[in-house]
Amino acid sequence: MTATDPTLRALAHPVRLRMMSLTWTGPQSAAELARELGISQALASQHLRRLAAVGLVELAEVRPNRGGQERRYQAVHDTSVPDQRQDGAPMLAEVLSLNLRERAARRAPGEGVTTDAELWLSPDAWDDFRHRLAALLVNLHEEARAPRTAGTVHVGATVMAFPLQETVREKSPGRR
Repeated sequence: MTATDPTLRALAHPVRLRMMSLTWTGPQSAAELARELGISQALASQHLRRLAAVGLVELAEVRPNRGGQERRYQAVHDTSVPDQRQDGAPMLAEVLSLNLRERAARRAPGEGVTTDAELWLSPDAWDDFRHRLAALLVNLHEEARAPRTAGTVHVGATVMAFPLQETVREKSPGRR
């Protein structure tokens, strides 16, 4: 088996990826995440421990709850996430595609933005686009509110933009 970055392995489950989104705007407990995700609290705790072990979420607060202690976790902002295994396989892309399929099935009609592209750009145009897209995505996360906040719209976004490696074309028989 090929060694894989532990951060990437932690994100290689759609539930943990959704937990990252849910804890981005503020601390959530395992019980809160379990309710939102429709899973058991024990399973939510297990997933949170996996994310915490690699530094993707951190304990944000501990507060009293029904005679016990409720531990609430928040996503660590500015965490670098590799997008492929050491052997070059696109592991994060596979997880993102699973999330995209699930979200697309719940898509509200009408107001989305969808595109697919394989284009050739000048290096300057690509660099400009990449920086503007990164700034938009930072802004999207900054504007996020806690789940189910009154007056908000539940939005799904999956974005990957990257330069492609050129593949070597084999000459077909009869071509020089």
